[in-house]
Amino acid sequence: MKIKALTFAVAFFVSMLPSLASAEAITLRLGFIAGSMRLFQSVPLYIAQQKGMLKREGIELEVVPLPGVDHMITELDGGRVDISSTAVPYLIKGVLNGSDAVAVVGGPANTIATLVSRPEIETFADLKGKTIGLSLPVDVISIGTRGLLAKHGLQSSDYTTKELIGTPVRAKCLESGDCAAVPLSQPDDISFARKGYHRLGNTHEVIPTLQFTVFAARRSWAAQHRDELIRFARAMGEAYRFMANPANRDEIIAMGTVSTGAPSDVVTEMYKLYYESSKDVMPKHAEINMAGISKTIELLGGVGELKEPLPPPGKFVDLQFLQAAGMQ
Repeated sequence: MKIKALTFAVAFFVSMLPSLASAEAITLRLGFIAGSMRLFQSVPLYIAQQKGMLKREGIELEVVPLPGVDHMITELDGGRVDISSTAVPYLIKGVLNGSDAVAVVGGPANTIATLVSRPEIETFADLKGKTIGLSLPVDVISIGTRGLLAKHGLQSSDYTTKELIGTPVRAKCLESGDCAAVPLSQPDDISFARKGYHRLGNTHEVIPTLQFTVFAARRSWAAQHRDELIRFARAMGEAYRFMANPANRDEIIAMGTVSTGAPSDVVTEMYKLYYESSKDVMPKHAEINMAGISKTIELLGGVGELKEPLPPPGKFVDLQFLQAAGMQ
């Protein structure tokens, strides 16, 4: 199964490499967490490439696989990538530590993390005294999971935690039995449920509004490449509009099966969750939800990751490129 997933990931990266067919195309280096390439959030990029949306804008993408969350902003700051897909908490943390990064295009707005428990753990109450694998404290996945546990009657003193960064690492802990439960993204939560594990609940229960992921660039680089960013915003907007159109349902599921490596029925379940359950998970046209940015800042402040007075959302976002592309 791991070999199959790796094969799909490699195929995806190869499909995103610059083409020599368009000599006038501009190449943009895009940083993307390698482990996230098999998640549903990678599908819009795959569609933008395969449906020619980027090519029509004269853009070729060189996807640079990033080994972990710490690299989403540092690779951008180091000039090793031009644009980076990043979770908003890490963008905020980077900017407050002096990074020149800023959000320029919207990504998945409210990625759903499901708390998945081992087969013998059937309820939230069964987690008392057990170990739960979480991400970093700054990560909304951790914040949302703690909120979900609290909603169902479990305080932080009722369980122990293990810091595990990345869905594959948390999935391994769950499978080995070292963790009684962990938050997982799709398709992993679906796959584990089909093996007898339990989906106790998800973070959307406690955080219905959010902007979880954005595409970021350095302000200095963006100022010199405004036209390229507008074209990138337009292409991604077209990809998200294509995904939001119910008439494209079957094609999206087929392409999602290729880009994620998940079986068609699993991708179908993800599609239903994201587009037929009114969860506002994906953007309609690459827009950035400013209320969702504000909510992220509020959440980080609530767990002590940010100090009062909390910074304004505009400190981390530049909407000019989306506005010029007609996407905001």
